[in-house]
Amino acid sequence: MVVFQSGHLFHRSSSIETASEDSQPRIIDEPIPLHSDDAWSDLVRQGIPAIAPRFARRFLMPRNRFSQIFLHPPRTARNATVSSRLSPWLVPIVYPLGHRIVLPTYFSHIEVLGREHLPASGPVILAPTHRSRWDAILVPFAAGKHVTGRHLRFMVTADEVTGVQGWFIKRLGGFPIDTKRPGIASLRHGIELLEAGEMLVIFPEGNIFREPHIHPLKPGLARLALQAETLKPESNIHIVPIHLQYSDPQVPCRTAVRIEIGQPLSVKSYITGHTKQDARSLTADLTQSLQKLNDRASGCTAEASYTAPQHF
Repeated sequence: MVVFQSGHLFHRSSSIETASEDSQPRIIDEPIPLHSDDAWSDLVRQGIPAIAPRFARRFLMPRNRFSQIFLHPPRTARNATVSSRLSPWLVPIVYPLGHRIVLPTYFSHIEVLGREHLPASGPVILAPTHRSRWDAILVPFAAGKHVTGRHLRFMVTADEVTGVQGWFIKRLGGFPIDTKRPGIASLRHGIELLEAGEMLVIFPEGNIFREPHIHPLKPGLARLALQAETLKPESNIHIVPIHLQYSDPQVPCRTAVRIEIGQPLSVKSYITGHTKQDARSLTADLTQSLQKLNDRASGCTAEASYTAPQHF
């Protein structure tokens, strides 16, 4: 409890000596200066009841400081609310436009293999390699609504959700995450999408790499999948590796593309009760799956002609 006395705030501990009903309690704790912002912040954020807000606003702190702490607590990037949505008017325009016009105009050939490995239902994490910004359009072409009947959601790096590009991403099912310091709100939203049976795209390498080999995978994908499976064991989450290869790493116009979808990994088979070890095992197997796709692609060339999908 906090007591105001003689121009100071005191923490009242359980060690209070009272001689009689008329005597004043003897405060044992050290005083806190009235105008100490740090002290007030600690008290408020720890939920310790102090003096009435009206008195505090009038006598103990500036009005703007009171407003910041009591009325409008700061919202940082790590605790801000994260959400994603699919615009009912933008999605039916962008994806068909991309599939029918943009992709066949820009690329010379697009070959897609392994669509039979895509689960027909249930929560799915698509885990593609990341070689170009074109990946965000090619993955929906290979495994989007016209193939599975479900729209894709994207977890993307925070620096990509800016400007005009960010405006589109936020309305096409994307949401940001800080790959260096992942916020709990982004992870929670990813789990919520999986619990709802959505298809979530996460690039496990984290960033775009032009080199044709598999780069070390971030552990976040495995941890998120295991957490979601643990919270809802009957969900039966699958992780599907996807490999994208461009005939030219710089992806100029008329580049050829080869996309291969690998066999899915069942997340529940990795849950043993040892969280860290489970995540390492799942990450290692996903790396191995992507490496097999990469080895197979290294000896192939994208020769199949582009065929426009019939349904969107």
